[in-house]
Amino acid sequence: MVEPLGPDADHRLWFPATQRNREPIAAVLKRWLPTRGYVLEIACGSGEHAVAFQREFPGIHWLASDPDPDHCASAEAWRSHVGFSHTMPAPIQLDVRSRPWSLPNPFEAGLDAVLAINLIHIAPWACCEALVAEAADRLNPGGPLVLYGPFRQGGAHTSESNAGFDLSLRSRCASWGVRDLESVQHLAGVCGFTATRVETMPANNLMVAFTR
Repeated sequence: MVEPLGPDADHRLWFPATQRNREPIAAVLKRWLPTRGYVLEIACGSGEHAVAFQREFPGIHWLASDPDPDHCASAEAWRSHVGFSHTMPAPIQLDVRSRPWSLPNPFEAGLDAVLAINLIHIAPWACCEALVAEAADRLNPGGPLVLYGPFRQGGAHTSESNAGFDLSLRSRCASWGVRDLESVQHLAGVCGFTATRVETMPANNLMVAFTR
C-alpha cells in the first residue's frame, strides 16, 4: 500500500508498513551492521527507511536505490524534508538485474553492507539471483547482505497469513511469491557466502544476513 502525503509534501510517499517495521529492523541492524562504512539499500521504495536508518547510523553513508523513478523522487524528497541534503548521498535509480551495478564513488570501490527490505517476494526470482550474485562481488570481506521479508521454511509457510499473502502475490504475477529460505541460502552458497544469520521478526517475517 502506497499513499501520497498530500499536495504540500512534494513527491514524498508514505508506506504504512514502514512505520510498523522500521524500529524492529533498526534494532537488528544495530547488531549486524558496522558502525562506519558504505551501505547500499536496494529497492528503497518511498525512502522512509533510508532516512530513518541514516539517522540511526550517523557513521554510515547510506545510499538508497530503486528502479522506479517515482520512488526515487520520493526518497529524494524525504532526504530534503529531514534536512539530510548535504549529509546523505542522493538516491539513485537502479534495477538490480542491470549488472554490473553503476554506483557513484566511493560506493563503487566496495560496500560494507547491502540491504533489501520486502524485495525478493515481490519480484521475479531473477532479481534475487542478481541481488545475491552482485552483492557477493561488491561486498567487502565480512560485509553482510541483509534481507527482510516473509520466507517459507522447510518447504512450508510459517503462518496462514503468509500462505494467503503468497497466493495473493502469485495471482498478481506468476513470477512473484514468498521464497523458500533454503533456496535463497543455496543461492548464497553458490555465490560464495559461507555464513547465515536468521532473526525472527514481528508479523511472521525474518531478517537474514549472508556473509563471506
